[in-house]
Amino acid sequence: MKKNVLLASCLCFILLQSNAQQKINPESIQEKMQWFADAKLGIFIHAGIYSVDGIDESWSFHNKKISHADYMKQLKGFTLKNYDPAVWADLIKETGARYAVITTKHHDGVAMYDTKMNKLSIERATPAKRDMIAPFFDELRKRDIKCGAYYSLIDWTHPDYPGFLKDSVKYKISDDYERWNRFRHFFQGQIKEISTQLNPDLWWFDGDWEHSAEEWESQKIRSIILANNPNAIINGRLQGYGDYDTPEQNFPVVRPKYNWWELCMTTNDNWGFHHDDNWKTPYEVITIFVDAVSNGGNLLLDFGPREDGTIPEEQIHVFKELGAWNKKNGEAIFNTVGGIPQGHFYGPTTLSKDSTTLYLFLHGHQDGTIMLKGLDNKIEEITVLGDGAKLNHKVVGKISWSHVPGLVYIDVPENELDKYVTVLKLKLDKPVKLYRGRGGFN
Repeated sequence: MKKNVLLASCLCFILLQSNAQQKINPESIQEKMQWFADAKLGIFIHAGIYSVDGIDESWSFHNKKISHADYMKQLKGFTLKNYDPAVWADLIKETGARYAVITTKHHDGVAMYDTKMNKLSIERATPAKRDMIAPFFDELRKRDIKCGAYYSLIDWTHPDYPGFLKDSVKYKISDDYERWNRFRHFFQGQIKEISTQLNPDLWWFDGDWEHSAEEWESQKIRSIILANNPNAIINGRLQGYGDYDTPEQNFPVVRPKYNWWELCMTTNDNWGFHHDDNWKTPYEVITIFVDAVSNGGNLLLDFGPREDGTIPEEQIHVFKELGAWNKKNGEAIFNTVGGIPQGHFYGPTTLSKDSTTLYLFLHGHQDGTIMLKGLDNKIEEITVLGDGAKLNHKVVGKISWSHVPGLVYIDVPENELDKYVTVLKLKLDKPVKLYRGRGGFN
């Protein structure tokens, strides 16, 4: 992942439909993306040799915190001696996640699977001597979890990549097109390997900012993937040839206009295993998750395993608490759509797909009376998810001769509060109808 979030990578989604989808039936795109829209939660895994010393993945040598030679010495310490992909898959299943994305190759060029395109893989160059990805995908599929492959287009170790490591000045592709073509043959060969050997349901590209769509041959890359698996979906970091947007770390303040998007975020301040104790609390993770879903998106939540394949206890704790919350409140999350516009309720909301059920999310210890504005529906019943307790409400300010709806006040007892986020379920008499006027006769 890029440490300094590049807005260009996110903004490129503006071009997605005009480029990548111009020859694709919109109905087929909608159908293909439906599982992603329903999934809501994915788990990101940044596994790599950087976990040996607990340093920044690839960026540590790019930013000159460590030399490239010292960074690559970590190959000798990457063992996976305690790696159990079934344990990982069980934990992911417990969170409620519907998909998982794992690094197949980061910017450092080290493949986490058995590539035949060069010898720089954990199978050939580390004591692990094994492919990390294939057995993990096998375990995910046993649990009906979609499989995603992260792949960095850039490769700062490859001799033919026009990067800072092998050249004092980046060579111009136009001056040495044969060299650039050798690199394109290499990385596209890896994409073909991953496609045929692992058949990902989802591709999560990174690093597209260094070259244009023409230089990457983005359209060709998309064609390679879809020729093998027409149902595969691709993130928006392919210079305009992806299917959905991927804001990184920073949450959108206003609801994105994209059809599909996901927020990718760490559980502390780093993607891979790092000596970093700034862990997000379960409350923080759950509230971020709820906000993403309320705004029509997904959360792709990361963990960084150690070099031996174990997961830090703090991350396990967060995942288990998230899973327990989802088990109780998942009805308001999975297979829903984004909620009502801001201003009607001071908090996140979601809707059932038929819009006849409205879910309200109450952060923290929000007991007492809450207010809902502009709801032009009759509320048939209000219950608390988890125990089904029925709540009382009343309508205030409704005038018989005016079409403007009144204010809905709901009493929430303290003993009904969830320790993280409480969810109220409002059954409506018909699909949700909202008043968006100025009041009075308007």
